[in-house]
Amino acid sequence: MEHGTDKTGPARDDVMKRQLREQLTAERSLRTPEEYELQPAGEDQPVAAWSPESRFRGGTPRGMTEQDVGLRSELAQYLGRRLYPADKDTIIETLHRNNAPDQLIRVAERLPAHERFANVQSIAQAVGLHTEQHRA
Repeated sequence: MEHGTDKTGPARDDVMKRQLREQLTAERSLRTPEEYELQPAGEDQPVAAWSPESRFRGGTPRGMTEQDVGLRSELAQYLGRRLYPADKDTIIETLHRNNAPDQLIRVAERLPAHERFANVQSIAQAVGLHTEQHRA
C-alpha cells in the first residue's frame, strides 16, 4: 500500500469528501423546485402566529381563554421549573430578578401571602385564571 492512502490517512479522507460532495450534488439536482417550497400545516394543526405581537391561536384547553393561556405561559417562562414549592415573596422576587413584565408582577402581588405554590398551575388558580378542566 502506498503512503497516505491507508484507510485513516489524509488522502483517503479527501477521496471520501469528494465522493460525498458528488453524491449530495447529484441528489440535489434530482429535486424539483416544488420540493423546496414550504408546505402548509395539516388540518389538525393550529394556525401559526406570524409575529410575537399576534394573538395566540389554537390549542386553547377547554375552560381557558387565550389570555389565560398566554398569561400562564409567560409566568412559567419567567419563573422556571426549579422554583417550586414557593411562596408569594419568592415568586415576586424571581419575577423581578428575571426582568418579568410589570403585568406579571401585578398578577403575583394578588397571591395569598401565607401559601406555598407547587407549580404555575396552582399560581394561576390562586389569582383567578381559568385552568384546564380535567376529566375524572
